[in-house]
Amino acid sequence: MKVGYYPGCSLEVTGSAYNHSTQKVCEALDVELQEIPGWSCCGSSPALKMDGLLSTALAAHNLALGEKANLKDVLIPCPFCYRRLLSSQDEIKADGNLKTKVEGIIEAGLSGDLKVLNLLEFLHRVGLNRIKANVVNPLIGLKVLPYYGCYLLKPAGVTHFDDPENPTSMDKVLESLGAKVLDWDFKAECCGSGLSLSKTEKVVELSGRLIREAVWRGADAIVVVCQLCHANLDMRQKEASKMYGSKYRIPIVYLTQLMGVAYGFSNEALGLNHHLVSPQRVLKKVR
Repeated sequence: MKVGYYPGCSLEVTGSAYNHSTQKVCEALDVELQEIPGWSCCGSSPALKMDGLLSTALAAHNLALGEKANLKDVLIPCPFCYRRLLSSQDEIKADGNLKTKVEGIIEAGLSGDLKVLNLLEFLHRVGLNRIKANVVNPLIGLKVLPYYGCYLLKPAGVTHFDDPENPTSMDKVLESLGAKVLDWDFKAECCGSGLSLSKTEKVVELSGRLIREAVWRGADAIVVVCQLCHANLDMRQKEASKMYGSKYRIPIVYLTQLMGVAYGFSNEALGLNHHLVSPQRVLKKVR
């Protein structure tokens, strides 16, 4: 199986563990990732707030590069990059004048045929049976809470994947690995997203609420599919402990990292040695 790959800027740096673990998981699943040649920043939220046309053109530039490489599908692990490329594609399809403007800016034509996939959508395309068949180290005894975040599945009119209020796609992947998936009402709540610098106290409040709930439910770890969610939940626990009057030390791990553990990869290969709240203690349950 071969699929295009767009890592995006943050997975090259702060979210490198997400990038590396995704590649290791694809290796185990015999999926060949073809990185889009010459890909560039999608603009993410900052460009969208500054200039709508610029934001659409930045995302469209990468879509055009994918089409030029004759890719049919492209996997985008970052929810922000995923949403920008997907939204840009939809906007251009719906507005012929915008399409003409954008094609002029990027100096390339767009067919709109490239299928943009988020990580969970891609994994379900691979198939739960195939995911389960590759497990050599079942995650039996590990109690986890899947956290989808607020950006991956909303708005439903754009993403067209899973239930935006009560998603289950990550739950099913985790269950196929042997983990015990706990239920909670915070699956798609906001962690504070990009307000980490401008409104830090609000981020601590929102992230702390998620952490407090996860600890109360007896989870060993919170599982994420977004590098910004990971950063907020991993790095704000000391501040959240002060705000909520309790000491929190719950690991925040990427779904692909847990898949990598189930597939027998080392902690170092999966970036599990770079977390602020170390997951090593809870992973001893399954190692």
